[in-house]
Amino acid sequence: MKKSIILIGLLSHFFISKAQKTDFYKYPVYKGNDLGLTYSTSRSKFRIWSPVAEKAQLVVYEQGVDGIPVQTIDMQKGSSGTWTTSLPGNQQGKFYVFRVQVNGAWLDEVPDPYAKIVGINGKRAMIADLKKTNPAGWEKDKSIPLANATDAIIYELHIRDASIAANSGIAHKGMFEGLTEKGTQNSEGQSTGLDHLKELGVTHIHLLPFFDYNSVDETTAGKKYNWGYDPLNYNAPEGSYSSNSYDGATRIRELKKLVKTFHENGLNIVMDVVYNHTALTEKSNFNQLVPGYYYRQTTDGKFSNATACGNETASERMMMRKFMLESMKYWVQEYHMDGFRIDLMGVHDIETMNIISKELHKIKPGILLYGEGWTAGASPLPDSLRALKTNANHLNHIAVFSDDIRDGIKGSVFEHEDRGFASGKPGMEESIKFGVVASCKHPQIDYKKVNYSKAAYAAQPYNTITYCECHDNHTLWDKLGISAKDVSEKERREMHKMALSIVLTSQGICFLHAGTEFLRSKKEVENSFESPDSINAIDWKLKTKNKDVFDYVKALIKMRKAHPAFHMKTAQQIAANIKFSNELPDNVVAYSINCIAVKDSWKKIFIIYNGSGSEQSISLPTGSWNIFSKGNKISREKISGKTKAEPFSCSILYQL
Repeated sequence: MKKSIILIGLLSHFFISKAQKTDFYKYPVYKGNDLGLTYSTSRSKFRIWSPVAEKAQLVVYEQGVDGIPVQTIDMQKGSSGTWTTSLPGNQQGKFYVFRVQVNGAWLDEVPDPYAKIVGINGKRAMIADLKKTNPAGWEKDKSIPLANATDAIIYELHIRDASIAANSGIAHKGMFEGLTEKGTQNSEGQSTGLDHLKELGVTHIHLLPFFDYNSVDETTAGKKYNWGYDPLNYNAPEGSYSSNSYDGATRIRELKKLVKTFHENGLNIVMDVVYNHTALTEKSNFNQLVPGYYYRQTTDGKFSNATACGNETASERMMMRKFMLESMKYWVQEYHMDGFRIDLMGVHDIETMNIISKELHKIKPGILLYGEGWTAGASPLPDSLRALKTNANHLNHIAVFSDDIRDGIKGSVFEHEDRGFASGKPGMEESIKFGVVASCKHPQIDYKKVNYSKAAYAAQPYNTITYCECHDNHTLWDKLGISAKDVSEKERREMHKMALSIVLTSQGICFLHAGTEFLRSKKEVENSFESPDSINAIDWKLKTKNKDVFDYVKALIKMRKAHPAFHMKTAQQIAANIKFSNELPDNVVAYSINCIAVKDSWKKIFIIYNGSGSEQSISLPTGSWNIFSKGNKISREKISGKTKAEPFSCSILYQL
């Protein structure tokens, strides 16, 4: 593994050097850990990295926006391309930016990329004591450890969506503090918010971006919605989720309170991070200090755009790699994060991702790391060097999302009327089986018939995120409504329940989209990243209306957590203990799990997925079977010989 990493680094240097006019690899690398502000009550020290600068200045303001500078200080050249200065005394509450001169011209004032505390709209960084942002008892705050990554059940949630609806029963609507409230209910008395998450039983709450992003004006927070995948200041929280976005310390304190509350209530927190691109390109904090360095370029010297956002960062360059690593370490150490979801991870190089994984696991052994193993366009860095899905077996304790099982279950996210296995599309059986074994090698899968991947790509089940929907594209309920227009609402409900059953009984790391447990709809809006609250808000009355679905999903989660047979540790265990049934009707997948090898309290499990619209007669393995669920309903009966599998249903049987 070490030799392959060295080779990847050498190849990365070769390919990128050929694709650019400036050899950024000749820039000095600063190895210290004091970039940005180092605060004390007696002195504030500042260091930025700008090896191309002819001059550099620190500019100090009394407020976070507008006004004139109270000080402009020439910085001194430091080691390895850095510039330094300091301010004596306690500078608490003041704001600052930097500017550099390159080729005789002064570039724009910006906070440096390492800014940890920012004012309104992130235009200026703030001098403050981070220790004073800690809520009471913060030093005792602890994560909830899991023995293995595959034990996790992740629930993806947008902070504003969770509480903004009038029927959420939450006072701090749309804010960090909204998710700290206890005892909240909808108008029918069903739990909402934090209590709902506890009741559902998931292990990790994946929150969509809450670093400081660009698209929402914090002076009029709530008037414009965004998911937040447009980074401005990576190391500071977003102000629109705070009760006081003008004071950088308040947003930090309220986010830490949220983390602590989650931990106290048995929930870990995953941070959605977006290091693959920046909201701004030429005007970004990165580019105003070191033009071009942090981004990849095409052969003609222009910004490359594998992200479809105007730029893509160059993780293989040492100072970008250093920034990503130090930023993620900071979020773990300062905010006690339990995991990261890496947006468009396929943009980043494998070596960087493995270095990050190694260092973060030293700090928090149970940390979860996963990301999208694809890009939104071509990159100058060769596919073989990047953290793409096909290279998942080269990623150390990092998972990729499986679009194979996602689209196998519900149909292509890009072809809206395409159906999947759960909505009756024929020929999807091998894609479902491939998803069941978490993209690992299995002797009974015909890879030629898998929808996208023609070979196993996961070295271990921890390499795969098993899911059928997320914030992108249509919700599952809406997708089924669009693609299966001819079915009744009752049949559509069964399709939905079976889709979630497949996710919750498959191997790998399980992932659910917020509200799917009670048929969340976004009114058929495909990508709601800037749609209003009327589209994005979680409608909590749906929990009451679809309580049967909620109760069913809750029972499946409880079952999955109780039985290690559903989340095995190794690919070898999966290949040895999962056996698929042969000679089944079309649109049916059935398999048994030998549980003894993984020390489960159940000795054997038999699962049937009927993706057809008709009842099917299925022969059972020898012996008497207890029913956990049949026809997407929890049951407590016994059966042997044969069973009738209802249309669009999952049945789960077991032996003691």
